[in-house]
Amino acid sequence: MAASLDTVFSALADPTRRAILSMLLEDDMAVTDVAHPFEMSLAAISKHLGVLAEAGLISQEKRGRVKWCKLEPDALREASVWMQGFGQMEGIDLDAFERFLETELETGAEDHV
Repeated sequence: MAASLDTVFSALADPTRRAILSMLLEDDMAVTDVAHPFEMSLAAISKHLGVLAEAGLISQEKRGRVKWCKLEPDALREASVWMQGFGQMEGIDLDAFERFLETELETGAEDHV
């Protein structure tokens, strides 16, 4: 699990790759269409696409002479589950937890008397 999470988060760390994923949310795109809004070479875009494909975030398919890219949303599931585990910590009411501990400590002290 850790190796695949590392690969996914590494791929997501780059703003160009995140922008590409956002573009692919709309629909499958040809590599040349993916490259169009960016001020970099087609070779550089191809490298970004390779990183995304290696992470399983996109798939690439050749249709005739054109290479198409497709978003693979299930690839983010494992990362999403991992991140949601941290979301559970946000709901803790520290004041209520402190009151609980004080009550438990008082009860524990009374039991030992």
